Parts: sequence; C-alpha cells; structure tokens
Amino acid sequence: MIGIGVDLVDVDRLRTSLARTPSLADRLFTPGERDYALAARDPTERFAARFAAKEAVLKALGVGLGAADWHDIEVVRAESGAPSLVLTGRARALSDAAGVGRWLLTLTHTARTAEAIAVALP
Repeated sequence: MIGIGVDLVDVDRLRTSLARTPSLADRLFTPGERDYALAARDPTERFAARFAAKEAVLKALGVGLGAADWHDIEVVRAESGAPSLVLTGRARALSDAAGVGRWLLTLTHTARTAEAIAVALP
C-alpha cells in the first residue's frame, strides 16, 4: 500500500456553504459529479461524499489542499453503483509520481455526515 486517506464532511455545513456561494458547486465538482448529485432528493449528501473523497485522495498522496485542482479528482460510478476515481492534471501527476497503480474508494453518508476512504495501491 502506498497510502490511505479518510475524510469526514458535515453535510449541513456544506449545505450552508453551497447556499451562500452557489458557484462553489461548479468550482468543486465536475459536470458528471454535479449531474449525479442533482438527481438525488438531497444532492448535498452526494456532494459531501464526493468532497470527502477528494480530500481523502490528497491525504493518501501525502499532500495538502491546493496540491491539485478539485476537478482533477473525479468520483465516477460503475453500472453496479461502485464508486471509483478518475485522476487528471496535477492529481494524476502526483499519483503517478507516488507509484500509484490503482485506487480503492469507499463512500458512505447519512443525512448529517459523509465519509470517504481512499487507498492508493502500487
């Protein structure tokens, strides 16, 4: 294993931030992530899980916020519903430099909290 990252996001805090700054969703999430979240009854829970995933990836790589653009880390879903990652730009370069060959990702959320665990493997 190269690294592991975990992150928790308070759903209500993110909800407040998105309401206060509507452009925040565009800055943090790719069009695919926004489409997926906005299809839900409560999009904020899905947004929170995806934001947690982005932070968990950065932690697994041993870097801080700002090391990659938010759009460089995208959470996608298989037909089965399983989440996975697509890294581009600086996130991809950091991942490649660290020797990451594949990623494991798990997401979960309640109405109050979202969690993501990202594991970087050779």
